[in-house]
Amino acid sequence: MVEHSRPAQIQVAATSFLALFSIVGLALYGLPFYYDFMVREFGWTRTQVTSGNALSKLVVGPLFGFTAGWMIDRFGPRRLMLIGILMAGLALVGLSTVSTLGMFYLFYVLNALGYVCGGPLPNQVLLSRWFDKARGKAMGFAYLGIGVGGALVPLLSVWLIANFGWQGALRTLGVLIIVIAFPMAFFVKEAPEVEQERKQSAPPASISGALRSKSFYLLALGSMCSIAAVGGTNQHLKLFLSLDQKYSQDAAAGVVSLVLMFSLVGRVLMGWLADRIPKKYVMLLIYLLIAAAIPFLFYAARPGAIYLFAIIFGIGLGGEYLIIPLMAAELFGVKVLGRLMGIILTADGVAEALSPYFVGRLRDATDSYATGFIMLIGMAVLGAVAVALLPKRKIAL
Repeated sequence: MVEHSRPAQIQVAATSFLALFSIVGLALYGLPFYYDFMVREFGWTRTQVTSGNALSKLVVGPLFGFTAGWMIDRFGPRRLMLIGILMAGLALVGLSTVSTLGMFYLFYVLNALGYVCGGPLPNQVLLSRWFDKARGKAMGFAYLGIGVGGALVPLLSVWLIANFGWQGALRTLGVLIIVIAFPMAFFVKEAPEVEQERKQSAPPASISGALRSKSFYLLALGSMCSIAAVGGTNQHLKLFLSLDQKYSQDAAAGVVSLVLMFSLVGRVLMGWLADRIPKKYVMLLIYLLIAAAIPFLFYAARPGAIYLFAIIFGIGLGGEYLIIPLMAAELFGVKVLGRLMGIILTADGVAEALSPYFVGRLRDATDSYATGFIMLIGMAVLGAVAVALLPKRKIAL
């Protein structure tokens, strides 16, 4: 691997930090904080308000996920990042104006397009191209942006809502996404493959070889199950706390922020571990942490239990998103990482869409989150089983 200049690496890591801070931390994690306002104001059910996430992932993921991966491998991640940042910002501005479910779903789809084009996928490829030995550390730092944005957005939203109403708060978040992330992404340098490196390196792994590998499907299954557990929890956490447990807005925001603050610990810790021990074991630890955290929600009326949930779930959440591309790069190399992650993230999108939808349906049908939470625990455990069957080293393709 050719050594890239330190200043350029710092710029790349900072760009990914801000892109993930904005598109995932503010836009993705921020929207569920506004669901209860929409339920109260428009009379929508929990299933309806969380179906925006489901619909957008089911439409956008299968149609655009693999295409985005191919475009990143072919043209580089920068162009898609710029488009994605604009889409995510405009989507939040649009969501601040909706009063019908149709428009709500339309702008949610636009937000999902922004996530696909400017979120984890292009940043994973960008970081993997620039970093080799310290890839885990670099990915961990960049993914801190998700935790920082996610931890700040509930607290920022409380202040914005108090001063401008929930629609004004959403508009402000949309503008912030563009102002924060677009300039850095515009000037970021992509790491070109040097011809000398191409000649000296081994032939790149083919995507067909990866798709014939059992390990690819185990990785995809593990990722889908974990994302389903995380997505189902994240999408319903604020609804569960504020409407079922009668937490105040400030108290619910505090729990959500605590989760995302401890996700910062998880990103640093798991990135550090991933550079030192087999990534398979790091991935297994993350999935087991997620499975162990969710049962504490059954005791959410007890402050100690909800804080334990926030700490354990936050650490698992922090490592969950960054470990998947690290594991994929370790197993299959970086040459086709964009396309492989495009497939995995498409599958993840389907899981992340269906999980909150079914949790919402179960809540509406039973008047309780108990069955839904049990389902999420089972998904996390199944993901851990799939990961346990993965090899520790790069496989021959």
